[in-house]
Amino acid sequence: MPVVQAPMAGVSGGALTAAVSAAGGLGMLGAGSAVSAEWIRAEGAIAAAGGKPYGIGLMAWSVADHPEHLEAVLELRPALVSLSFGDYAPYVGTLQQAGIVVATQAGTVADAREAIAAGVDVIVARGAEAGGHGRNAVATLPLLQAILDLTDLPVLAGGGISGPRGLAAVLAAGAVGGWIGTAFLTCVEAQTKDPARQRLLEADETETVYGTVFDAASRAGWPDEFGGRALRNAYFDTWQGREQDLKSDDAAHAEYVDGSRAADPARASIYAGQGVGALTGQPTAAEVLTGFATYGDYLRAALSGGSK
Repeated sequence: MPVVQAPMAGVSGGALTAAVSAAGGLGMLGAGSAVSAEWIRAEGAIAAAGGKPYGIGLMAWSVADHPEHLEAVLELRPALVSLSFGDYAPYVGTLQQAGIVVATQAGTVADAREAIAAGVDVIVARGAEAGGHGRNAVATLPLLQAILDLTDLPVLAGGGISGPRGLAAVLAAGAVGGWIGTAFLTCVEAQTKDPARQRLLEADETETVYGTVFDAASRAGWPDEFGGRALRNAYFDTWQGREQDLKSDDAAHAEYVDGSRAADPARASIYAGQGVGALTGQPTAAEVLTGFATYGDYLRAALSGGSK
């Protein structure tokens, strides 16, 4: 299956990663900045237990502060490592020497040029529609076309691919596969907490917002250069435009932390892309991939001049 499950911190642990890989996609562990190296090792062991290839996603800005995360990944030797958001160039060669394929997410053509110069193996054309962190500069389709025109490297497309029609579209354009996150958010194997699941199932495609409010609240260390797309809530609306004040407001920080622990949709960040409106239930990862597997029907219909 030409599907890579995007690494999502707090969502894609070992169970979801393993389930996606077992069903024919490539599952990816989301190693956020707050996890320990031991967590990476333990969840990586779960992901690897079935014997299928899997990947791990790291943030370059976090690796600089937590070199033990990279050490744990090198011990695990997954098939693919996604290293994005910050200066990842110093780590590319080390990973490749360990036999690991290296990908990075590009939100602009300039990002893609930097990735080529750094020697990565795969580029993810991550459009503004995508959930989670990245740029809000260019939509998936124009970005994908521009990057495909730029390089012969394999390019995955991420952002707004909510089902087989979207997967067929990016494959027809020349992508080698889809980099898909939101479609897996409510899977039974995901670590998504129940209140967040219910809010995700209620949301439609108009209910996401992009910004740095939640990063300012969390104090996790995300560079302001990379905001995140999440579901709009009261906390975001209260602090949008006052992010600098939020960074030093201890009471607001505590409110966010408490809301996150409780997975309170009004106070917590629930990262999701514009494809969130397509979520209708709590399927298994295998069921999600079965749905994506019909992409070939749409490609064949397009080639024959018909519709599906």
